[in-house]
Amino acid sequence: MMSIIKNPTESALKKPHLNLAIIGHVDHGKSTLTGRLLLETGYVDEKAFAELEAEAKKLGKEDFKYAWIMDRLKEERERGVTIEAMHVGFETPKYFFTIIDLPGHRDFVKNMIVGASQADAALLVVSARPGEFESGVGPQGQTREHLFLAWTLGIRNLIVAVNKMDVVNYDQKRYEQIRGELTKILKILRYDVNKVPFIPVSAVRGDNIKAKSSNMPWYNGPVLLEALDSIEPPQRPIDKPLRLPIQDVFSITGAGTVITGRVESGVVKVGDTIVALPPAKVGDVRSIETHHMKLEEAKAGDNVGINVRGFERQDLKRGDVVGHLSNPPTVAEEIVARIAVLEHPTTIGIGYTPVMHVHTATVPTQIIELISRLDPATGQTVEQKPQFIKRGDVAMVRLKPLKPVVVERFSDLPALGRFSLRDMGRTVAAGQIIEIKPAKVEIKR
Repeated sequence: MMSIIKNPTESALKKPHLNLAIIGHVDHGKSTLTGRLLLETGYVDEKAFAELEAEAKKLGKEDFKYAWIMDRLKEERERGVTIEAMHVGFETPKYFFTIIDLPGHRDFVKNMIVGASQADAALLVVSARPGEFESGVGPQGQTREHLFLAWTLGIRNLIVAVNKMDVVNYDQKRYEQIRGELTKILKILRYDVNKVPFIPVSAVRGDNIKAKSSNMPWYNGPVLLEALDSIEPPQRPIDKPLRLPIQDVFSITGAGTVITGRVESGVVKVGDTIVALPPAKVGDVRSIETHHMKLEEAKAGDNVGINVRGFERQDLKRGDVVGHLSNPPTVAEEIVARIAVLEHPTTIGIGYTPVMHVHTATVPTQIIELISRLDPATGQTVEQKPQFIKRGDVAMVRLKPLKPVVVERFSDLPALGRFSLRDMGRTVAAGQIIEIKPAKVEIKR
């Protein structure tokens, strides 16, 4: 089977690079919109797409052809949902984007968190179809949960695509209603709603993706690709120590061990001596690649594969963090954090042990102290040492990771200092790391 996605050109990779998380409730059209974006920007192989189109037609599922660009994997097609966060690239006139296509299905929120923790901007896809939008913003809906996570994980650049406008006959009233309801949620989260474009689109028909649609003369804002180009690029912490959370580890015949992930801070060069923590393994960088192109160095913001001499596949795992031997990452003994409780059926007290998702790591973590309860609006303390906290509360807590994990203070490096707590298949709380008590780790060369 030929590859359907084209690799980026050298000129594309010279553009400023942004990571785009595609978020939203299951079935609202994330994969379809992503496939359409790749097609419109010339990143889909025409011959492979023609094969896909013929297959979709034969099965009477012609509208699925764009989603199938992203869901080429057989298992995903059979299940009809996107499972792994896939990394695929495309370019606009101004930027090169790596899309993190994020699963909307509740089973896959864990992958969504890993993806969103790497994102510079988020594209929220909501369906205009009656009933679908409502279930997405309802108490159990992923639209609300994904927005809350995006905010807590530090994503400030947000674009909203109101999808499936063709289904509601391009009705302006329906668009205005959806915009109004989402604006209320965004204001609660403290997003600057004046800076969030709401774009009425049809991923299947191609309305307002690349060019203005004649079906919606009432809409005067930017089309989707224009909105993507107007994103303010975040400051890259190149001057800070190297931190690269590992996404995956491969053992490649003839090449050895390759780690993949996004450089969150600092710079890594071919020839550097690096250390991976918690396992405290030391190695030397043999080569660096991004999108099948060799690099001499990778800096904050780059998604890379690094071939390392001295690392063994079995010694490392997703969630370990790479830094330089001269300034190694911090393994936490205890963490003081500010958390917001999103959802919990009862109350949370000392001894509660959810799973912490921080950058690409997941570790069971115990609350060992409830320090104070805060006013969500002002951040002021309203109660010292509360007996318990519940849904809607914001609190300072002391956490003890039950397995070694690398974290940083949010004020030093947001990407390694924001996290969520999950339990019973749902996100219970999200937070930011304020202080760390480091664990003692011995690094041997």
